[in-house]
Amino acid sequence: MAWYDEAVFYHIYPLGLTNAPKENNYGEVEHRLHSLLPWISHIKEIGCNALYIGPLFESVGHGYETTDYKKLDSRLGNNKDLTDFVTECHKAGIKVILDGVFNHTGRDFFAFKDLKENRENSPYKDWYCNVNFSGNNEYNDGFSYENWGGYNLLVKLNQKNPAVRDYICDVIRFWVSEYDIDGIRLDAADVLDFEYMSALRQTANEVKPDFWLMGEVIHGDYSRWVNEGTLHSVTNYQLHKALYSGHNDHNYFEIAHTVKRLYEMGGNKPNGLKLYNFVDNHDVERIYTKLTNKAHFAPVHVLLYTLPGIPSIYYGSEFGIEGKKENFSDASLRPALSLADFKDAVNTNSFTRLIAALGHTRQKSKALSYGDYKELVLTNRQYAFSRNTADDCAIVTVNNDDNPCTLTVACGNGSTFTGALSGEKVTANNGAITVTVSANSGEIWLPETSDSTQEADRSVELNIADAIADTESPAPYPIPEDLPQQNQSCNADFEKGKIAGLQAAVIARMEKNGPVTDQMKRDVYNNQHCDSLINWIKSF
Repeated sequence: MAWYDEAVFYHIYPLGLTNAPKENNYGEVEHRLHSLLPWISHIKEIGCNALYIGPLFESVGHGYETTDYKKLDSRLGNNKDLTDFVTECHKAGIKVILDGVFNHTGRDFFAFKDLKENRENSPYKDWYCNVNFSGNNEYNDGFSYENWGGYNLLVKLNQKNPAVRDYICDVIRFWVSEYDIDGIRLDAADVLDFEYMSALRQTANEVKPDFWLMGEVIHGDYSRWVNEGTLHSVTNYQLHKALYSGHNDHNYFEIAHTVKRLYEMGGNKPNGLKLYNFVDNHDVERIYTKLTNKAHFAPVHVLLYTLPGIPSIYYGSEFGIEGKKENFSDASLRPALSLADFKDAVNTNSFTRLIAALGHTRQKSKALSYGDYKELVLTNRQYAFSRNTADDCAIVTVNNDDNPCTLTVACGNGSTFTGALSGEKVTANNGAITVTVSANSGEIWLPETSDSTQEADRSVELNIADAIADTESPAPYPIPEDLPQQNQSCNADFEKGKIAGLQAAVIARMEKNGPVTDQMKRDVYNNQHCDSLINWIKSF
């Protein structure tokens, strides 16, 4: 098991979020990256434990025309700013991956500048693809070259050149030694040379245990890229499309068919393909904009967090903001936001509250990270499936209809299940549970432990002792004043003091991972179940 197997990602486009100038004049350094430090606690609060941030390195415009791979973009700060930012993320228990734009460079990259100056005599003339000194371009260079996407601003690297490979592999080593990053998202991975990617994977295997390589791939057989020789994961654009169109068309068959095809692509194994799942990013319109029925935000995200793969939230979408491409520009997809404008969103914003609940549920359930996938119910408007490991399971039910529905689904060996989002309890009958799913909603049903009372009682004693022993302050934590008073009684089998001790132990361990908000405390104090609290402690 690696850290990314249990990752819940947050995705930031830093030039946009920090309101950096659209063009880089390579002038005085502006320390805008510091403004993202408060976002770290927000990322933690909504249940994310990994951050994909980029592009970050010196470029002339949007960031994907790199001009210096070893220098933080001067619009964001200096290298120390990035080192400090990653350090703060790590202190909060958040892994960090950066954008690696290794398919092409900008025109101000040192190798291309030398090519313009020295032409045929440049030692870098073979660093780029199809350089033709008999041609020309709109920049009047006196030669032509292969670009990416039809833009001569993006000069395509010759990835078969050993010198290019060595240089880029050295960049990866530099990023790890300088910034201590945990992985890289490879831009335009679907057009990268496979031998080139293999060299990047070999470097990844060397620089750091569990260093993660994820690639941007739009179409095709994802197993071509995701394997032991190339990448660990790729962007799951197939599921992205199915999630919004399957809801807009009231067609859960599209989603289920996509999941089945991808699961088969991975050999019908939970660890076959760990794809990077998302519903929006810096290149596509916001999910809230794309949904015909805005209420479908809930079932879409329940599926994002529970289907096989690694979920990711794009900054701002947890607040339910809109973003539409206009005039062929991505600017509206990459807005500047002030976290102060969304103060206490976990309590006051229903979208944020849902995302936070899903994030924390995902981190607590091993079945959602490692379980197999089994379809249980499928209609145009209702969908249910299970995720199972040898020791854990989760049952997911979603409904895209404007009316509630009742579903009966097989539940394996569990006897009592609790809705992770609602707190509702259901009891199994003849190996199945019957649940009501609200209109345009979803739920994650998690089993209560089947341990006997005596075994659980001994486990409680041990976990209280272990948890409090390794905390500096074993004193009880203050309960928020506005904590709801329901469900305050403990099960008859356990004393109230043990519940309180477990709750204090959970919060103590939370504090070791970062700031603990009032909402996080409420989540703990609302949990009156010994077995659940024990599992929570074990998850740290």
